[in-house]
Amino acid sequence: MIATSGSVLHALRCIGGAGLARVAAATGLDRDAAESELIDLAVAGLVTHEAGEFGGWSLTADGWAVDADRSAAELAAAGVRTAITAAYDRFLVLNPELLDICTAWQTRRIDGVVVANRHDDAAHDARVLDRLADLAGRADALCTDLAAALPRFGRYRARLGDALAMARSGRTEYVTDDFEAYHTVWFQLHEDLLATLGIPR
Repeated sequence: MIATSGSVLHALRCIGGAGLARVAAATGLDRDAAESELIDLAVAGLVTHEAGEFGGWSLTADGWAVDADRSAAELAAAGVRTAITAAYDRFLVLNPELLDICTAWQTRRIDGVVVANRHDDAAHDARVLDRLADLAGRADALCTDLAAALPRFGRYRARLGDALAMARSGRTEYVTDDFEAYHTVWFQLHEDLLATLGIPR
């Protein structure tokens, strides 16, 4: 059992298969530290690496089991299941709204026909970003409460805030189409809540 590699192991549980850069971004570790922990986890048989353009790091079956045990133990030791469950219920209220915003960002209706959004209508994109900013304020409060219960959830607050700031600066890919896009980080938060509470998807 590798006590120092919990953040990396759990990040892979929430991300799925990922390269080193994504693991480092998710954990807040620098690349060298993240890589060192990944190698330790691989030696322990908890993660595996596949080379190639579409390869990356992922959990083994033993890695999934160890992370599940650690997540359950962390939740029990902190005594915050009720708080995390209440936060998850709030997340479920926000989730359909976020998905609707993402759909509005990716598509537009022109003359009754749904087409891909080419981001050539500044007014449309501004309206969608305003909706995202409104939701982000509520998501920020949610992540603040989650971090008060389990500090590791604080990373989501920072990453979601960064994604929104990038999108509002004109980097349109940071809404839905980047590894650190708002929707991507939101999906990982969902996975983390499920993993923490032991809820199957």
